[in-house]
Amino acid sequence: MNAFAEILEAIAHAPIEKRAMTNHGVLNEAYAYAKPSSFARGMRIDLGSVTILLISGTASIDEHGVSVHIGDFRAQLRRTFDNITGLLESEGCTWHDIVRTSCYLRDIDRDYDAFNEERTAFFKEQGLDPLPASTGIQAHLCRPELLIEIEAIAMFRTDKACCNCGKE
Repeated sequence: MNAFAEILEAIAHAPIEKRAMTNHGVLNEAYAYAKPSSFARGMRIDLGSVTILLISGTASIDEHGVSVHIGDFRAQLRRTFDNITGLLESEGCTWHDIVRTSCYLRDIDRDYDAFNEERTAFFKEQGLDPLPASTGIQAHLCRPELLIEIEAIAMFRTDKACCNCGKE
């Protein structure tokens, strides 16, 4: 049986377990804001030996919930990547487990070239091959000072056949 068929078989018969994910070292909880928001930083879904991480829109926010790198698109993008990295690490994963990103830019006409340069450099630093599927979208973000927000989906195996999540 090929790997994809094994994954489908595991999913078909596995109980679905889910829990919120977080990493207070890089991000606070959304409910802790002055104007609380009702969402988790991410959701972990375990389907037998397959795990899916749904990472909520993540931006250049520090561990106290403060926007950082105001006005600096490239620095905001790097902080966003660092925040997502921290969330992945909290679940024992890396960017090699990311299968999709949705990237929301406040001003796609102004910032897309810088976005593509930084994303390309970051993915190269991570040694990603294949690259994750991705969509770039212009959007009004939740705070006027934020220039970029990224959602991500990661998928990995948690059994001994796992190769990317760092577990034996």
